[in-house]
Parts: sequence; structure tokens; C-alpha cells
Amino acid sequence: MAHPGEGGFGCQTPPVSTRPRTTAAVLSVLLAGPLLLAGCAEKQGASEAGASAAATQEAVPEGASETVGAGATDQDAAVPSPADPFPGDTEADTQAASAGAAVTVSDIRIGGHDGFDRVVFEVGGSGTPGWDVRYVDGASSQGSGDPIDVAGDAVLQVTLTGVGYPYETGVEEYAGGPLTGAGTTAVTEVAWDATYEGTSVAVVGAASEHPFRVYALADPARVVVEVAHDAG
Repeated sequence: MAHPGEGGFGCQTPPVSTRPRTTAAVLSVLLAGPLLLAGCAEKQGASEAGASAAATQEAVPEGASETVGAGATDQDAAVPSPADPFPGDTEADTQAASAGAAVTVSDIRIGGHDGFDRVVFEVGGSGTPGWDVRYVDGASSQGSGDPIDVAGDAVLQVTLTGVGYPYETGVEEYAGGPLTGAGTTAVTEVAWDATYEGTSVAVVGAASEHPFRVYALADPARVVVEVAHDAG
């Protein structure tokens, strides 16, 4: 007696009866087998492709859609939906580095986007860096205590943790001067300070204390700071 779900061959080769059949019937059964197997292979391939796409999406932080842009100064595009409010505020944002992290900042990029400006700190080495990002009354250089001059009426200090010196990580440290971005509105300038005792500091000058958010991306490892155009 047939059971629920039966009545088709699924992804198995159809059975060939041992009862006598005409030549045409036998050929019909033999030809059906390869067609069914081809259909099953196509279905399995589509399923594996879907699983691969899902894995790629899971690697991107929630609320971000990372792509590689054409700009020379900012190649990281994790853009909030224009219909949603900017996912940040003016409170300090901190995140611990992974155990044993030792990274060096190799590049800094700045760029203007629809609704916010972005500063990207690319790092190399081992582990995942942490950060402490907050507005301060004034920034001073690590070690010397000398004031850091940066254009803007507000100062957003970016302190990266889990940092190692270049001779420890094998990564050449960023050595560029202050950065300004074409088309930026909230961010006026970014000044790189130095690395000292496991931390690296950069100072972001802003037009005022605009809301901001911080998150990390991988391959390559980056810490991303986004500052909203709207001061709230």
C-alpha cells in the first residue's frame, strides 16, 4: 500500500522492473534515469550556492553592507539605510581587544557619504583591536603630553587598544600627516598621534559633537568610525 509522500522517485534512480516490457518501454525507463539525476544535481548545486551566500552575509556586521568602492580615500561602504535614523549617539563607545591582540595601524582613510562621514583605521597583525572613542575637551599626545592641534570645534579622540609596535607585528605603521576628506561635512580633519604602551591614538576634528558609531570589519581588519552630519 502506498504511504504519504510516495509516488515519485525523488533523487534516486527509478527502479527497473524485472517483468517483461516492450523495447520502447525499457528505453523510456533508461532515458528517464539520467534526466532525473541531472535535475537532482542542479537542485543540490542551487542549495550549496544558497548556503555559500548566507555565509557571506553573516560575515558582515548587522546594519552594514560592505562593498568596495572606487574612491581612493575611502574604500569601505557600510551604509545605514537612508530611511533609518543614524545608529549612534554622542556617548563614549568602548570595546575590548581580543586576548593577545597585537596590531599596528597601517592606513587611515576618510570620506564623505550620504548622511555621515567615515574614518577607517586599517590594521595588520594578530588578533582583533579594541577601542575607546569619545569626545574630549582637548587632545594631547601620548607620552609627551603636548597638545594636538586639529581643525574643528569638537574633538573626537580615537584610542585603539591591543596594539603592538611595528617591530613586534611586522606591519609598517601609518606615517601620514593630517587628513581631510573631499565632501565631508561633520569631520573636518583627522590627526594621527602615535603608538605608546599598547595603544594608538588619532584625533578626529568635528564641526560639533555630532552622533557617532564605531564597529569593526575583517579581511582586512579595520576599525570604522562614522560621524553623522546631523548634530542632533
